[in-house]
Amino acid sequence: MIGAMEKVLAVILGGGKGTRLYPLTRERSKPAVPLGGKYRLVDIPISNCINSGISRILVLTQFNSASLNRHIARTYRFSQFANGFVEILAAEQTPENPDWFQGTADAVRQNFRHLKSTHATTILILSGDHLYRMDYAKFIAYHESFDNDITVSVTAIPPDEASEFGLLKVDEDGRVIEFREKPTGAALEEMRVDTTRFGLAPEEAAKRPYLASMGIYVFKMDVLESLLRDTSRVDFGKEVIPHALETHRVGAYLFNGYWEDIGTISAFFRANIELTDVLPRFNFFDMSAPIYTRPRFLPGTKVRNAQIINSIINEGCIINEATIRRSIVGIRSRIESGTHFDHVLMMGADEYETVDELQQNRAAGRPDIGVGKFCTVRNAILDKGVRIGNNVRLLNESGVREADGPNYCIRDGIIIIPKEAVIPDNTTI
Repeated sequence: MIGAMEKVLAVILGGGKGTRLYPLTRERSKPAVPLGGKYRLVDIPISNCINSGISRILVLTQFNSASLNRHIARTYRFSQFANGFVEILAAEQTPENPDWFQGTADAVRQNFRHLKSTHATTILILSGDHLYRMDYAKFIAYHESFDNDITVSVTAIPPDEASEFGLLKVDEDGRVIEFREKPTGAALEEMRVDTTRFGLAPEEAAKRPYLASMGIYVFKMDVLESLLRDTSRVDFGKEVIPHALETHRVGAYLFNGYWEDIGTISAFFRANIELTDVLPRFNFFDMSAPIYTRPRFLPGTKVRNAQIINSIINEGCIINEATIRRSIVGIRSRIESGTHFDHVLMMGADEYETVDELQQNRAAGRPDIGVGKFCTVRNAILDKGVRIGNNVRLLNESGVREADGPNYCIRDGIIIIPKEAVIPDNTTI
């Protein structure tokens, strides 16, 4: 199957400003947001591609792409004797396209000359902010077996989630006959389908009677080119796919594994914390299809008299007499004695501070990078390089849902300390 993937080009959509993930996207694009304490979101679709035998990958991005560029350049280097690549295509203004990307389809349209230059015959469109493990080779084989012009990957979902997605209906031959973007009320009820036809058991089908688009598509190259000629259609889900139902054969491929859209703070936080489950729904320990990221050659984590319960501690950390419960501690994190974590995602740091820098911190009255002594942190995201002093309480005890402070944000009740923010001693949030 790897040989069959030689004519496939994967295009990963980096998304817009990522406002739903702010402030994590304040200084980086969505695909560059850290995941699981050591990965980046973009590692998920790229790893899926590599594990599926797809080695030609373009990442389209528009906002804050510097950190993403660095990560891609340092991580994905194929042999000089192979034709594989992972390349960033940042938005650019040209005489033909003076505007920035207006939507997912417009992003592909503006870069179509780069797609054509690869001589690919099949285009795989992926999103950069989903968490899942998928064999795209099976997806593409399904697409080709029905000689579809377009195939949409779908997942069966329950009624309480259905109005958040684009929903599809299919005929007896598996051809998509209707596509509605985030329907509600009577329009939502009309999109119910019998998902037993896709292999779900009757009980499971009753719980998940809707087919939601995952935002993952396979196109024949010539079909994609023809559909993108109409510049008024700027988004795949809202415009291009619904229009294509009238003129092309569009199929649906059911993906029945774990899949999570982590484009919001609450979904992102939940997906990360769920990694600490005894049997997590997404398992980074599955070496049959590993998730790749940048090799950093860090020392092993050093733990001194700490209590760690149902947590993930990444490499290169120093943890002194702390209590860590159901949390993720990212690379190069430092947590001092007497500190308590409960449901915390700590993203770590990009570098260690030297002895001289630690002395300078003392002289300036500035906390070190990491978390100081006797702190209590609960339901929080600590972005990279944060400096949290001693006796700090990050608890949101008043249950605020949304707030913006000078050095913190609260989204969906979750406290977020932005990248490199400083929280002085004795602060309570």
